[in-house]
Amino acid sequence: MHKLSIIVPCYNEEEVVSKFYQETLAVISNIQDLEYEFLFIDDGSKDHTLDILRLLAYQDKRCHYISFSRNFGKEAAMYAGLKQSCGDFCVIMDADLQHPPELLAPMYQAVSQEGYDCCAGKRIGREGDGFLRGMLSRGFYQVIQRLTHMNMSDGAGDFRMMNRTMADAILQIKEYNRYTKGIFSFVGFETKWLEFQNIPRTAGKTKWNFKSLFSYAFDGILSFSTAPLKLPGILGVLLLLVSALLGGTALAQQILFGRGVDALYLVLAIVVFLSGLQMLMVFILGEYLSKDYLENKKRPIYIVREQS
Repeated sequence: MHKLSIIVPCYNEEEVVSKFYQETLAVISNIQDLEYEFLFIDDGSKDHTLDILRLLAYQDKRCHYISFSRNFGKEAAMYAGLKQSCGDFCVIMDADLQHPPELLAPMYQAVSQEGYDCCAGKRIGREGDGFLRGMLSRGFYQVIQRLTHMNMSDGAGDFRMMNRTMADAILQIKEYNRYTKGIFSFVGFETKWLEFQNIPRTAGKTKWNFKSLFSYAFDGILSFSTAPLKLPGILGVLLLLVSALLGGTALAQQILFGRGVDALYLVLAIVVFLSGLQMLMVFILGEYLSKDYLENKKRPIYIVREQS
């Protein structure tokens, strides 16, 4: 008999976490010869999420929770859940029921009987996301796949069931700045994909605004690609060619037409343009250095205040 650990990061999910537990329990209890545990990770919630988790743990001994001392982010919550889990298989799910519990049965069959190390859900469609958000998301995944050469396609999220070997491989990566979608691809293993339609949250509000999504996307690129570091060299060569062309043109105008004032304005424009690009390159280098700075501090990925 196998055991499944259901890992559920939670941040201000008081409106939906009980319903998630009930609906997931109804599905998982119908899978034969399978033991299970719920691992809820309270990521510093400000509402009554922790109170509900305490109640669930009291009512059902298969429910456990970890409460962080503050909000450390979903990446830290997923890492904590995997580290705390003891199942032969682990599945990561969102508490808002956008990850359909109905997929747990075919996922379990894939990893327990079909020889796959991992079975992941792939969201199709972006109903409810809005045109701009959907367009930016698709564009990001196209860019990051080209930069990292790893499989991180649009719709491939955190909803996946994996065996213990893959979970332990993920836990070996202890970096502070975590981008789990990239880590899933980095560790490899045979993965089966199950498509499911995107559905809106059952209750509550999304915690992802444009600012947090952009920051998450930027962290993903910095964590798994050094391509931006090559931009200064490429742009430097191009700018040398452009400046040589402009300088030659300005010199020709001055010699032929005596338009020295235009050349002065042209030189000033080039200086300002180069200064702006220089600042952009310094910014990119600074971001990489800041990531390395945080890694070298060896800070804990999360801090536990309470657990059951």
